[in-house]
Order: sequence, then structure tokens, then C-alpha cells
Amino acid sequence: MVRLDEGRLLGALDALAGIGAIDGGGCARLALSDEDKAGRDLVVDWMKALGLAVQVDAIGNVIGLRAGRETVAPVMTGSHIDTVRTGGRYDGNYGVLAGLEVVRALNAAGITTRRPIAVAFFTNEEGARFQPDMMGSLVYAGGLGLNEAYAAADKDGRSVGDELRRIGYLGAARPGAVRPHAFVELHIEQGPILDEEKVQVGVVESVQGISWTEYTVTGVSNHAGTTPMRLRRDAGYLAASVNLFARRLAWEMGGNQVATVGALSLRPNLINVVPNRAVFTVDLRNTDEEKLKQAEAAVAAHIAEVSREERVEVESKVLARFEPVIFDAALVDRVEHHARALSLSTRRMPSGAGHDAQMMQRLCPTAMIFVPSVAGLSHNVKEHTDAADLAAGAQVLLNLMVELAEAS
Repeated sequence: MVRLDEGRLLGALDALAGIGAIDGGGCARLALSDEDKAGRDLVVDWMKALGLAVQVDAIGNVIGLRAGRETVAPVMTGSHIDTVRTGGRYDGNYGVLAGLEVVRALNAAGITTRRPIAVAFFTNEEGARFQPDMMGSLVYAGGLGLNEAYAAADKDGRSVGDELRRIGYLGAARPGAVRPHAFVELHIEQGPILDEEKVQVGVVESVQGISWTEYTVTGVSNHAGTTPMRLRRDAGYLAASVNLFARRLAWEMGGNQVATVGALSLRPNLINVVPNRAVFTVDLRNTDEEKLKQAEAAVAAHIAEVSREERVEVESKVLARFEPVIFDAALVDRVEHHARALSLSTRRMPSGAGHDAQMMQRLCPTAMIFVPSVAGLSHNVKEHTDAADLAAGAQVLLNLMVELAEAS
């Protein structure tokens, strides 16, 4: 069996984490920022040093291709290297760099697989700067047009198209031109389940559906001391009521339903003034599409009721909407097989976070491998996964990739 080098993997993670490093050991490489460019340049250099043929497509996705004995569809792995503003060093990066270690191990062993092997990193997976999230893989899979993606802008009005051009990653290749035989994404769990249960490998069967909506509420500013409660048209009150309602709804629905009001701003944002404007987001997720629709309808009904009572106006904008995804059952079984063959404990589970793999399932058989996140922390500078778990997950990936790359 070809063995993956744990030290090289950890060293690569450390080196990439040094780009956009922030206090506490985390990273800030927002998509298409100068820091993202520097991270991209480093990973592309590593790809070329491994002998990969590097291709950049028109949405900035980068694919490094290792030739096989035959010119057939490749087995692809990968993830993303962009982060949120207070990101950790493993989210996304681990899956990309583990893919490069797969290539490095095969090179060192002098093995050429029947199928080519591709390692990819996709643009703007996080959605922290541009919406929707998972943009690069969504364009790759044909779910979002290039012009629509190019037009997406950040809070300062800078567009995806302009920023791709500025940092030199507006590639010539057509997104999706390389159609994989299979796609496997290795990732930290970003949740507490594996760590709590002391399980080494998560065998991911599905990804929750995601519904992101932004609401803008318009009321009337007035003096907080002299305006009777019955005469108020308080935009902030509606926003607060939705925060409480969404949390209560998730508890009442149970199962895998979660709900979050993650962004909220008030205007004029003064202690003694009734807010005349509130802008907030609602993030709803569920593994069941019908239940996700029920949650969306319940939130919408609550907003309609409170807005009538408070006499405020509400506008809504869908930021992202993806149905739940079920991964290829046969490929999920092979993830479990390879983990158990290494005497690793396993747990079948859904993913609560969105991933590029859910978009790639539209193109080919797809699966995911999870390793534990200590205390469930992610999108946090204290995000951590033990070295032994990082190495174990990468070895599962290597063994599965070799099997798939030798398949007829």
C-alpha cells in the first residue's frame, strides 16, 4: 500500500496558513482578495512542481491534472482555499493539500494510475465576500451562468468578474470542461459529532439543503422616550422577533432543522431612537427538502404577520437556495470500506455545512470524507484537528483514489 507522508501534509498546511495569517492562528483569505491571490499562487506553484498540468477556467477554478496510462475521465478530489474573515487553517485547505499529497505519494512510489487524477480548488466556496457560496463549483456544474456570477458584487461594489481579472485568475478554460469519473472531497467535519463520539472518520451520505434570505425592513424613526408603544413602527422589533421565532421553530421541528439570524444591522443604531430600518439574514437548513420548505413558509408567515401588526414594510432577497443532496451510495460504501480497512472507526452522517461536493454530484458520482473538528469549532481561529486524524483521513482518500483511478 502506498503511504501518505503526514509531515509533508502538515508542513503544507502550515505554509498556506501563513498567507493571510491573523491573530490566534487563523487565516483571512476572502475570495479574490490579494491574500487569496497569494494563496492561489502558492498552491499553483506546488501543483506545477508535482508535474501537474494546471488549468484555470473562466470562473477562476484551478485544476491540476496528473496524466494516467489512458486518456479517460479523471478521478478528481479537491475543495477550496478561500476563507471567512476569521477562518481556521483546515477548512477547505485540508482537502486541497491532501489531494496534492496523494499525487506526491504516487510520484514517490513511481505509480501511474490507469485514469488521470485531478486536484481542484474552486472559487468563492465560502460566500463570505460574494453570494452565492460555492460559486465556482456551481458554475462548474452548470447551475449558475458565468455572466450572473461575474456580476455578483461585494459590499464595496467590486464585482467577481473585475476581481478575477485584477488578480490574474480569469482563465480561458470552459468551466466543467474536465468532467470527472468520480469526485471525492476530504474535509474537517466543522461540527462536534465525531469529536464528541470519538469517531475517526465521518462517512458523509448527504448535504443539508440551504436557504439564505436577506430581509430589509422599513419603519419610522422616532423618540424612544416620547413615542407610545402603540404608535411605534419599529423595524428593529420585527428583526428581533424573527431571531426568536427562527430559533423556536428549529427546536419545534426537531430532527436536522437549524435556523440562524447571522447578520443584523439597524439604522440609525442609536440608544434613544426607534430604528427606522433593519437588514438581517435568515439561514435555514435541513436534510429534507419538504421540511426545509415548511421552515421557509413558517418564517415568511411570521414576518408577514408581524409586519402588519407593526405597520412596517419588508423586502426580501434570496441570497442562496440549494436543495439537499444525496451522495452516490456505491461511492459512500467505498469510503466506509477503506476507512475500516485501515482499522478506523466510522460513522455515517449528513453534512450540516455546504460543500463543493454537493455541486459536483450533478456531474458524477460523488462522496465526502470527514475527520473530527476538536470541540466542533470551525470558521474560528481556534479551529483544530489532530495530526493523527488529518493523516488518517488523507490515507483513506489516497487508498480510495487509487482504487477509483484503476477502475474500468
